[in-house]
Amino acid sequence: MSESGERTTRTAEPPDHAGRGTSVDSATGVFVAHRNLLFTVAYEMLGSAADAEDVLQETWLRWVGVDPAGVRDERAYLVRIVTRQALDRIRVLGRRKESYVGPWLPEPLLTAPDVAEDVELADSISLAMLLVLETLAPVERAVFVLREVFDLPYGEIAEAVGKSPAAVRQLAYRARSHVAERRPRGPVSPAQTRAALRAFQRAVETGELQGLLDVLAPDVVALSDGGGIVHALPRPAVGTDEVARLLASGWWQRGGTRSVEPVQINGGPGLLVRIGGKIDGVVAVQVEDGYVTGAYHVRNPEKLARLERETAVSR
Repeated sequence: MSESGERTTRTAEPPDHAGRGTSVDSATGVFVAHRNLLFTVAYEMLGSAADAEDVLQETWLRWVGVDPAGVRDERAYLVRIVTRQALDRIRVLGRRKESYVGPWLPEPLLTAPDVAEDVELADSISLAMLLVLETLAPVERAVFVLREVFDLPYGEIAEAVGKSPAAVRQLAYRARSHVAERRPRGPVSPAQTRAALRAFQRAVETGELQGLLDVLAPDVVALSDGGGIVHALPRPAVGTDEVARLLASGWWQRGGTRSVEPVQINGGPGLLVRIGGKIDGVVAVQVEDGYVTGAYHVRNPEKLARLERETAVSR
């Protein structure tokens, strides 16, 4: 763990158990087959790829010791393990966030273009949605993710979170109501998304704001996460005027040659910003009904590890 409290990324790799023969080979095959799903469950619950990888490592260690003869449904069993490990990790993250410097944003992921084609998956991993999930209690968050995103039966969710099916139904209802009041509103066509992203990119590159003002929602919010390591906005900027003033005043200006590249971030539109050829940060742009409603700017260098290559997610 670094001084800022963020964990460095570890990739969950099955340890070397060559001497244990075919049982470990079989366990490895099952784990690898479900790995992207398990990562996505953990990531949606935690908002941190580094911690999701740690949870996968712990899940593997438990899975390899399980007698396969007692497992009826391997997928459900693995989801149960990863959910319980993620719930334990949420408590650690809660303490870490209490001392976090400035606004906290989820760790962004560079994702493949086809993720955006699965609208429900892309919505569930967007930075805007992950911030909404942060407002749920841990068990409510787990229930919402498992039910609404992965469509697990209530009985399986009950086993994963240690509640009765009736209690899980109540938790799911409360979580759905809570999220419905706060979630991104309204579908967006690809053409609207491209137009909004082009306007935002022009503003970042040139400071030309008129095109951006035409697509900023009145209640647009800009958040910036530097983790106390690099410069970032100390508080959210809210409203068209405040966000436009930030851009006009050189919010994006840094020393060195700057390049801005459109990318897919967490299944949605984003801009990858490089200074002198090195990744300086990323902006995930939330577009709703053709207007930019959120700009989530992550500069904390400890959260930029997943921007060099695409991260596979699935459901």
